[in-house]
Amino acid sequence: MTDHLVFDRKLVLALTFYITALFASNTVGIKIMPFVFGTHLSTAIFAFPLVFLTTDVVGEVYGKAHARAFVRLGFLSLIVFLFFNALSNVMPTSPEFRMPDAYDQIFGLSLRFTFASLTAFIIGEYQDVFSFFFLRAKLSGRYFWLRSNLSNLWGQFIDTAIWFSIAFLGVYPLKVIVLMMIPWWLFKFGMGVVYTPLSYAGIWLLKQPERNA
Repeated sequence: MTDHLVFDRKLVLALTFYITALFASNTVGIKIMPFVFGTHLSTAIFAFPLVFLTTDVVGEVYGKAHARAFVRLGFLSLIVFLFFNALSNVMPTSPEFRMPDAYDQIFGLSLRFTFASLTAFIIGEYQDVFSFFFLRAKLSGRYFWLRSNLSNLWGQFIDTAIWFSIAFLGVYPLKVIVLMMIPWWLFKFGMGVVYTPLSYAGIWLLKQPERNA
C-alpha cells in the first residue's frame, strides 16, 4: 500500500468500474420499482452502493490518497457530464426527433436536483473515506468487512440526508422527508452489506501482481 499516486492497469480498471457505477446511479437510476409494503426503490440501489465500496477497496489496497483521488475524479466526471447534459438540453430540437418529451423528462435535470446530487456525493464520499481510515487505525487494519460497512453506514447517511434536504426541504413537510430518507438510506446500506463478498474479491484482484503485456 502506498499514498504515492500511481495508477497501474488494475487501478485504472477499478476507476472505470467506479465511474460506471456512479453514472449508472445518476442516469438509469431515475427508474423506480415496487418494493415491500407498498414502498418503492430507485434502480440505483444496485449501482450506488458499489461507488462507496470501491473507494473502501481501493483505500484498503492503495491507501487514502488513492481513495480520495477516486472521489475527486468521480466528482469531476459528474461536472463534465452535467455540462454536456445541460448543453444538450438547451440545443433546439429537430422536428424529426420523435421523443422530445421523453428526452426532457429523463435528462432535463433541475438545478436544485443537480446541486443536491453533487453536494451529497462529494461530502458523503469524503465522509466514507475519512471514517474508513479512522476505523482502520482504531482496529489496527483488521476486520475490513466491519470497517467497510460501518463507514458506508455513516457515509450513506450523510449522502442521503444531504440529498433529501436540498432536493425536498420546503417542498414536503420535514416528517415526510424523513420518512422517505430513512428507508432509502437503510436499503442502500443493506445492499452494501450484500455486496461485501465482492469487496473481498476486489481486494484479492488488486493485490495480484501485474503481468507484463
